[in-house]
Amino acid sequence: MAVTIGSKTLPLPILQGGMGVGVSLDRLAGAVAACGGMGTISTAACGFQEPDFDRDPRGANLRALARQVRRAREMAKGAGLVAVNAMVATTQYADSIRTALRAGVDAVVSGAGLPMDLPAIAAEVPENPAALAPVVSSGRAAGVICKVWDRRYHTAPDFVVLEGPLAGGHLGFSPEEASQAQAGRPKSLSVLLREVREALAPFQEKYRRDIPVFVAGGVRDGGEMARYMKEGAAGAQFATRFIVTEECDASEGYKQALLKATSEDVVIVKSPVGLPGRALHSPLIRRVEAGVQPKPERCIRCLAACDPGNAPYCISRALIAAHRGDWENGLFFCGAHVEDVTSMSTVRAQMDQIMEEWRNASV
Repeated sequence: MAVTIGSKTLPLPILQGGMGVGVSLDRLAGAVAACGGMGTISTAACGFQEPDFDRDPRGANLRALARQVRRAREMAKGAGLVAVNAMVATTQYADSIRTALRAGVDAVVSGAGLPMDLPAIAAEVPENPAALAPVVSSGRAAGVICKVWDRRYHTAPDFVVLEGPLAGGHLGFSPEEASQAQAGRPKSLSVLLREVREALAPFQEKYRRDIPVFVAGGVRDGGEMARYMKEGAAGAQFATRFIVTEECDASEGYKQALLKATSEDVVIVKSPVGLPGRALHSPLIRRVEAGVQPKPERCIRCLAACDPGNAPYCISRALIAAHRGDWENGLFFCGAHVEDVTSMSTVRAQMDQIMEEWRNASV
């Protein structure tokens, strides 16, 4: 059951996905880690609650991130692991990784782009041998990343997160592929898993160690996790189900929006990040679709490729609004199976339920 990840051991094969802005911070990540899983803090605008965020967003983010990592690790008490999810597309990508490593984070998970220079950034903080993991959506992406890491840095990922097309938030698929998945014709996660494992095989052989793959995106329960583990996965990543827990850092309004939602309320959106995403069909998205959403008035330069003059909305402001439960102005990311979320719970109850389902399916 336990998974070896680099020099560390993860007692339970469960990752909690990073959810920004402010949905997965220290309280949620620490609670998951305390149960033996890997809790994940999203670095995206994680300092938005700091009093000086509007004046100094970059400083506020890094200050808050260091504090959140330390708090989450204190909550975990060594039971599980604490990770950060750092998006390649953000302007503070490297600074966030360095800050998290100095604060003692156990792992860095990186997506929303190909994290080609992640090992080089981590090498700047040699006192913390944290596990490094790319988020991929195909065997091709996994192979490209491994080849670059091998050639430039003489290393390979400590683990990989394979995110399928039914995930919430930003997706590593084309808009057409995302729309097909939303219409009930997703790329098979089993096929993607096989392709990723084949891409990793030469590097596992070269470095004489396993590279665990955790499947994500549409994994509904522990029973499905067991099925993917029989196909070669090390475990699974869950996200949406952890939002409606007492420990989640999002507001009650965000949680209630998910609890009220059905599969018909979920749509594919175009994000200013430049990727398609999955979210609730909120009034903000309806205004964007109708072409009546006002342009952003102020830009904090959170995304490297964002053009505020042409962006349909400010994604940071929209995610902050969602965190606060502002239904009119929020961007409410969620997974495709949001209808499975029907009642409030706790992290402990969710972890226990997943593992009980896994045990029942593994008999």
